[in-house]
Parts: sequence; structure tokens; C-alpha cells
Amino acid sequence: MNVAALLLPDFSLILAGWLICRFTPLGREVWHPVERLVYYLLFPVLLFLSIVKSPIEVGPASSLIAAGLLLSCGGIALSWSLPHLPLLGRHIAPRDHAGAAQVAFRFNSYIALALASRLAGEAGSQAVAILIGVCVPLINVAAVWPMARQSESRVLRELARNPLIIATVSGLAFNLAGLALPGWLAPQLQRVGATAVPLGLMAVGAGMQWGQLQSSRVLTAGVLAIRHLLMPLWAWLLARLLGLEPVQAGVLIAFAALPTASSCYVLAVQMGYRGPYVAGLITLSHIVALASLPLALQLLS
Repeated sequence: MNVAALLLPDFSLILAGWLICRFTPLGREVWHPVERLVYYLLFPVLLFLSIVKSPIEVGPASSLIAAGLLLSCGGIALSWSLPHLPLLGRHIAPRDHAGAAQVAFRFNSYIALALASRLAGEAGSQAVAILIGVCVPLINVAAVWPMARQSESRVLRELARNPLIIATVSGLAFNLAGLALPGWLAPQLQRVGATAVPLGLMAVGAGMQWGQLQSSRVLTAGVLAIRHLLMPLWAWLLARLLGLEPVQAGVLIAFAALPTASSCYVLAVQMGYRGPYVAGLITLSHIVALASLPLALQLLS
């Protein structure tokens, strides 16, 4: 499988955003409204659709659901523990950690769907849809929680009004209730959701400042090591412990090695955190994934 070809469209959009912001009249003042549009409308619609598109059958997929939840919980626990580690913790600023912790356990849903389809066809697409449906609500809550606490906001209020969490919880409830979108509405929402990925990635490029990474090297190394090394190893172990069938095991391991979500940047900016630093982490995550994805897939053998 050509992983570079799979990741090239995302790289291209990040680079396009960077070039447009710096070398055309469409500077930062243009991208702030774009970020708000992506955060409050486009990404929520995309998340809702990604969860409701495939019915979640809890019984047959119980082992995969358990593996996905345990995988996410492991990544969240590792990410949240970084400031408390001996020797390393004192080099990590609490506020920087609150905004960047999400990079370690969130994932690029668009690449997940494309990769699963190439790995195992329709069965792979169904497996990754289940993982997205059960993991996205958990990891979105985990992404917002440290930022809300660090800002000394009312955590439950921040969670209740966060558009990404509202969309994912609504989608999960809609799915489990066995509801279906009306035929006339689904195409309209799909068109709206389809714009989230390109605009979100271009916003990442527009907001990126490589120099920001120099000030938080320990945190950078920590979140990327969790995302691209520890998460795939944890997925491999879970697949063996839970006795997942080959398709489910393959999708879980590939899922664990994905680059992080572009919405990490938009969420950090909208909650008042260091967006350029998070944008740099997202770009590095896509670069590291060029190596981590093939290595993770080698675990299958």
C-alpha cells in the first residue's frame, strides 16, 4: 500500500493554506472567520454524518467496540499523564499541554475511512465506521476537558455547549435509536460536511508557525510518541488479548497509527489556546505517519 499517496492530499492542502496565507492578500484576517465556520458548522456536520452513516450493531461488534474504547482510554491516559512524569513533567507548561494533549489520541477520520477501505473493502469500512462511532464522543470530551479546566471555566458547561461534542453525541444517539436521515436531507448535509476536511486542513496551514515547536520540544516528542508509537503497540496488544478476527485487528492497528485530526487546531484556537503550535503538531503528525502507518501494518504479520 502506498501510504505516501494516501497522505499526499492532506499535505497538499496544508501547504496550500500556508502559501495562500503568506503570499497572497488572503492573510490571517481572512482565516479567522473560516476557522469559526469550520468549528461551529462544517466539522459538526461531518462528525454527525460519519457516525450515523453505518448502523452500529453492538452484539456482533462487541469485541471491536471494547477494543476501540480501551485504545482511546489508553491514549487519553498516557496523554494526560505527561505533565506528571518524573523528569519530563517539569519541562511541560500546563497550558501548552492542555491545548496539545488532544493531538495524542484524536485521529483523521477521512484517512481512516480511505485506509480501511483499501485494507479490507466493505468489511474494513464497516469496522472503522464502528470505531469512529464509539470513539469520537469519548475523545472529543477528553479533548475539551483539560482546556476547560486549565481556563478555569465551568467544565460541564463547556462540554455541553461544545459543537463537536453536541454533534458526536447526537450522532451516536441517532444511530443507536435506529433512525435514518430523510433521502432529501442526506445529500445536502454530505455536501456541507465534505467541505470541512479541505477547509480545516487549509486553516491548519494558514495558522502554522514552525518556530512555535521550538519552545515545547518535550511536549512535542511526548504527544507524537503516544500517537505514533505507543497507540499502535497498544492496539496490537488489544487485538491479541481480545481475539479480534483478522479484519478487525487490521483496522484497529491501522486506526491507532493514523495522523491526528485537523480539527485539533480549530478547537485549540476557538478555546483560546496556542493554535500555531498545535498546527505544527498536526503537520508533524502527518509526516511521522508516513513511517508509523507502514510499521503498524507490519504488526499484522
